[in-house]
Amino acid sequence: MLRTNHTFLNYLEELYSHQKHNGNIVLQSFHKGEKILIQDEKSFRVMLIKEGIAKCYFAEENGKEYIVEFLGSGEVIGEVELIKDINCLCSIEAVTEITAFAVEIPYFKSLMKNDLILNNLLLESFAERIINTSSRASYQQLYTTEHTLAQLLKMQEKQNIRISKEDMAAYLGITMRSLNRILKDLK
Repeated sequence: MLRTNHTFLNYLEELYSHQKHNGNIVLQSFHKGEKILIQDEKSFRVMLIKEGIAKCYFAEENGKEYIVEFLGSGEVIGEVELIKDINCLCSIEAVTEITAFAVEIPYFKSLMKNDLILNNLLLESFAERIINTSSRASYQQLYTTEHTLAQLLKMQEKQNIRISKEDMAAYLGITMRSLNRILKDLK
């Protein structure tokens, strides 16, 4: 429910600390509610979350959002768009205050060509996403929404964060009305 990747974070922190401060990697801050990437718009950097939590979501034509995942420390964003040379597939928005490493695209491309460690980290990240996506899909098929909501509430408590009802409903793929009914039943 909350993805993190400390190995990738350690790798990028190491690159950041050893750069000659030529601006290839900079730290950026985002306020709660601020968009980091916007669906269908061009991304100008690859980002890696250092601290904080973001939500990755699709905005549908009917105005509804579907949250794919919550992202935490070490999660990379914008790399798929760079590799495929496409606009952002989804939006990324800060759920909490975020500090992120922003990597210039030419530098990231250079690393992809020359750094086997980065390529292995990207492959592991892609494989993890496939596993998480298929696990989540089967979980949602096999368990009730009530059970999934209970797990989401536990994760929220464990991570000491507050997820809005709107985000809970978007993550579960249900209406606010359904969410409120389930929450009432859980009490």
